[in-house]
Amino acid sequence: MTDLAPPAPRPAHPTRFGHPIGLVNLFGVELWERFSFYGMLTILGYYLYYSMGDGGLGLPKATATGIVGAYGGLVYLSTVLGGWMADRVLGMERTVFYGGVVVMCGHISLAILPGLTGVAVGLVLIALGAGALKANASSLLGTLYDQGDPRRDGGFTLFYLGINLGAFAGPLITGLLQTSLGFHYGFGAAAVGMALGLTQYVVFRRNLGEHGRTVPHPLSGNALWRSAAVAAAVVAVVVVGFVTGLVTLANLSQVTTLIIVLASVGYFAVMLTSPRVEKGERTRVRAFIPLFIANAVFWSLFQQIFTVLAVYSDERINWTVFGWTAPSSWIGSMEPVWIILLSPVFAVLWTKLGRRAPTTPRKFAYGVIGMGLAFLLFLPLAGGEGRTVPVLAVAAILAAFAVSELLLSPIGLSVTTQLAPNAFRAQMMALYFFSVGLGTALSGVLSRYYSAEHEVAYFGIIGAAAVAVGVAVWLIAPRISALMDGVH
Repeated sequence: MTDLAPPAPRPAHPTRFGHPIGLVNLFGVELWERFSFYGMLTILGYYLYYSMGDGGLGLPKATATGIVGAYGGLVYLSTVLGGWMADRVLGMERTVFYGGVVVMCGHISLAILPGLTGVAVGLVLIALGAGALKANASSLLGTLYDQGDPRRDGGFTLFYLGINLGAFAGPLITGLLQTSLGFHYGFGAAAVGMALGLTQYVVFRRNLGEHGRTVPHPLSGNALWRSAAVAAAVVAVVVVGFVTGLVTLANLSQVTTLIIVLASVGYFAVMLTSPRVEKGERTRVRAFIPLFIANAVFWSLFQQIFTVLAVYSDERINWTVFGWTAPSSWIGSMEPVWIILLSPVFAVLWTKLGRRAPTTPRKFAYGVIGMGLAFLLFLPLAGGEGRTVPVLAVAAILAAFAVSELLLSPIGLSVTTQLAPNAFRAQMMALYFFSVGLGTALSGVLSRYYSAEHEVAYFGIIGAAAVAVGVAVWLIAPRISALMDGVH
């Protein structure tokens, strides 16, 4: 009788479809969180500026789009708090869970509380919760891959597919509910989506490994009290700003933009001077600065889907198809369709190319250039009156949005985890989201200059400016790559 061969050892990290199994859980929770987020966001502007007779709050249109931009900026600004909570108090894994709970409570507030009270309570809770969840879900994904793992960019691209599946489904459901039953039913659907995401996360959280369960730098008792005092001071400053009239609904996007700029400068300064950051890590942080700027420019155009293009959709796009008129909010679902179709293609492409793929700085440059060109594609449609723009033409333009996004956004998530100093891993991801928040807040600022009468100037100037920034990044890409110290 021959001896049986010993069983093969189990892999250190179980896989599904060639990727760590934890990707499946993070894919799902991000899908449902984005379902709730974008489902709410696509109808928020309409809720703010539609007349009370149409179920809205009757705010001026410029104020409404500014609030949407500012809110999006505050969501990403709050990622610094989420990163800090993970690094100092809870660890990444628990911060994701509690962030999701707060997001769900925010959507419930929007659904059941009337008027501006519901808007204020709901948006504050969603901003805080989403900040905690987003910074740490992406960081958790980064811990599932070893440094230099060629599957990393492909994994983040698949993760991005989950984001866009949620972004596609959310506006469809909330838009239909808003037009048929009312805004609060749409907000309620967003709450249900987040509840489903939390349920799935809890059931499968054991697959996320041990990295996210540790607190890298736990607070001492005295530090905890000091942090609480700082938080109270921040809240007091915000209250005083509104009470004194320094901050108003009309200038909220401008104030948010300024805060994010100052916070970003401060955060870069901390990382570049901290004794806990080694020399090589400091060099990689410097490499991140031009990527940060390029990312902000990209998102200042892209996030206009929810500001300028939301108004454009409501006033200029002909949504009637075969005698049925679709909700204007469905513009929020059009671009994710392209992402869903193209994400697997890009995931396979980056995996197959490996080190032969364009460098990360070059990918960023192509993404910004593509976004600028997409805005220029609106020029042939400009100059008309009323709802005369064919919906299929806008769908084609949004395909350019999608290609640009796939060149930059999932790659940005991936490279941030690689450039992050060990002592600031979660907070480096928060800094990445600062750039997204800066762009989102700027989308609200820029929306004040849009009107149907000035479409040529608006789309032309902004598109050309983005192309110029992208070309500049392309030219300095070799220098950025040198500073990245081996990160492709």
